[in-house]
Amino acid sequence: HLDAYTSPRLVEYFDEDPCRRYEYDKMAMAAPVAEGEIQVTAARRPDSLGVTIEAEYTVGEYDILILSAKQSDGLVTWLKQNGYKLPVGAGATLDSYIKQDTKFFVAKVNLKEQEKTGLKYLRPLQIAFESPKFMLPIRLGTVNADGKQELFVFTLSRKGRIETTNYRTVKLPSDTNVPLFVKDEFGDFYKSMFSTSVARENERAVFLEYAWDMNWCDPCAADPLSNDELRELGVYWLGDSAADFRGPQGSDVYVTRLHVSYDAEHFPEDLFFKETGDRSNFQGRYILQHPYEGEAKCEAGKEYFASLPDRFEQEAQTLARLTGWDISDIRTKMKDGGQSFTPPKKDPWWKKLWSNDDKKDEKK
Repeated sequence: HLDAYTSPRLVEYFDEDPCRRYEYDKMAMAAPVAEGEIQVTAARRPDSLGVTIEAEYTVGEYDILILSAKQSDGLVTWLKQNGYKLPVGAGATLDSYIKQDTKFFVAKVNLKEQEKTGLKYLRPLQIAFESPKFMLPIRLGTVNADGKQELFVFTLSRKGRIETTNYRTVKLPSDTNVPLFVKDEFGDFYKSMFSTSVARENERAVFLEYAWDMNWCDPCAADPLSNDELRELGVYWLGDSAADFRGPQGSDVYVTRLHVSYDAEHFPEDLFFKETGDRSNFQGRYILQHPYEGEAKCEAGKEYFASLPDRFEQEAQTLARLTGWDISDIRTKMKDGGQSFTPPKKDPWWKKLWSNDDKKDEKK
């Protein structure tokens, strides 16, 4: 639900009759996310190779261990003895976390429990902990990664927007008009646009996709989250008002969505964050502007239709710049979709000589 609520979205507007004023708008809705249940059971604390099992749980379809370790060699040996495959170089990364007194969260899929759920996917895990550092460890995941990894970070805060402190936080390109055919290719458009943006920032930036008060949205890609959902996501500071009430206390919950494509070369450090007091709104938003398709015989109508080819060309150029797509292919798709680059024929100059006389005759 949080993903749907904060996801980049398309909005559609329809040009009014140039001779009369009408306006319509609608937006693309994101698909809902299925719900699941989690159950927690026993715990134990044996020691082995300098590794301490701080806690042990069965959580839904997962077997969970919370580990601490005194040295990386012992942790690597313990993990291998217990069936975990570690890539070359993992020991050095683990050692840096051990020196910071970091605990390790180890999840293994329990196939028998997974079968009981009847689900075809793995449900997300939720953990709660306290730490003086506002950070997210990502380096261990880069050791065995085959290429870049995609990470989405959703934060719910009281004061305002969350930003990274050791990498640049950059706003995603937004509020631009794109050709109408993008509606049927939005997934491909977004992937290409994001990849192009990453390359322009030398592959070292974290991108802001959404930042907004949870109390409202404009437009909304999904319904705002209820208070019960916010509590389940860790918003402990909400009052005891009705679960579905989205009143003034909603302004006390600010949501930030960050997106990063990373590897060990370009992101050698973990992500560190800060909470800012910035409560200004931002969203990845892309506009489909439908041209007016009726008749418009007034002078303003003629000027409107004559301006459309330039507008379509601007949309084509914008899309090529955002995505790196070939401009010729973009123009072809636009023409196939009815967005013509050919201006309408203009009336001969001499017709204007008698146009006023014709109108006088009509009035008589």
